[in-house]
Amino acid sequence: MGQWWRYYTFMLESKDQRLMRHRLVQSAKEHGIKFTARLFRCSKNTIRKWLRRFNGKLDSMESLSRRPRRSPNKLSSEQEREIIKAKKSLISYGAARLKREMQLPYSEKAIRRVCREQKLVRKWRRKKQQTKRLLRELKKSWPAWKQISTDTKYLTDLPEYMVQAKMHKLPLYQYTARDVSTGALFLAFADDLSITYATLFMRRIMGHLKEHKVEFPLVTVQTDNGSEFIGSWQAKGPSAFTIVVEGFKAHHKTIPPGAHRFQADVETVHSLMEYEFYIEWFKSRQDFIQKARTYQYFFNYVRKNSGKENKAPFDLLREKDLNIPLTILDLPPVFLEDMLKPLPKIQGGHHVWDFSHVMSNCLFTCSLV
Repeated sequence: MGQWWRYYTFMLESKDQRLMRHRLVQSAKEHGIKFTARLFRCSKNTIRKWLRRFNGKLDSMESLSRRPRRSPNKLSSEQEREIIKAKKSLISYGAARLKREMQLPYSEKAIRRVCREQKLVRKWRRKKQQTKRLLRELKKSWPAWKQISTDTKYLTDLPEYMVQAKMHKLPLYQYTARDVSTGALFLAFADDLSITYATLFMRRIMGHLKEHKVEFPLVTVQTDNGSEFIGSWQAKGPSAFTIVVEGFKAHHKTIPPGAHRFQADVETVHSLMEYEFYIEWFKSRQDFIQKARTYQYFFNYVRKNSGKENKAPFDLLREKDLNIPLTILDLPPVFLEDMLKPLPKIQGGHHVWDFSHVMSNCLFTCSLV
């Protein structure tokens, strides 16, 4: 093998291989093939090949493509159009998820190639760090409902949605709770951001889980330090939200100030919903809440989560407990204003909201503590 070393090494290190081959051809014409083969330490067939290809122009010394002339597995134009149509209908989906959700019979590599050629892919991609993978494995080992991350989303940050919100008086805030282990999602909406609505939201979720025999001493509700969860910063005692959580024998903890990554699971849902739900066109408040219920049902029972073993939340719940009832994730989203009962109007008086049922719930939970 040593006799081939010099020629191929020069070719690899050469900035322009055409010049090296042109010299080889000139030497063969002047001194013959045998002499040139010994000089360049290459085979005679290599010299004969370049002698045949040389037509007096330097471009004839280019390497020819080794691409096969016929590829039986190449996608047809109709198949590529099918991929492009699916990608445009779900522009935020990657190749793996597009293949899974749209049931495309092509490989992920082929789907990715077609999307790249049509410039339908993102210009950047988040890197999956080792720390993130380790956290996924840790959350996978947790029992269901070990940690419920709760947060609120400002819908006023979505310009396209705000146009519809003003037309149909749609909610301006989203209240979100998500189980970290399985990814199960619960939603509610309101026109204001307040501790009253956050308390009603959590009271509804905890009551629903209690009906399904969830053991609350093992449950931790995690929130940020927003006033809707901890109340006034001057408060000396626990907030109403904390009282409700602890009334069910669960635990309420807040994340360190500025540590938004602690709420990654619920923030991920907020990001997904911007591209999967809030791109919808809503005809009315009733249409909005119906579509929200459909999305939550789809998210909990159907949608595969690539960050959680490509399984839906209910599938993961069933793996942890085969006897779990089907209805445990079927808690429809509501407008939190509707949970406050107004008193009937009195002639000559003012319209007053009835907080009696809210206060009775708070007194009940206080007695439990």
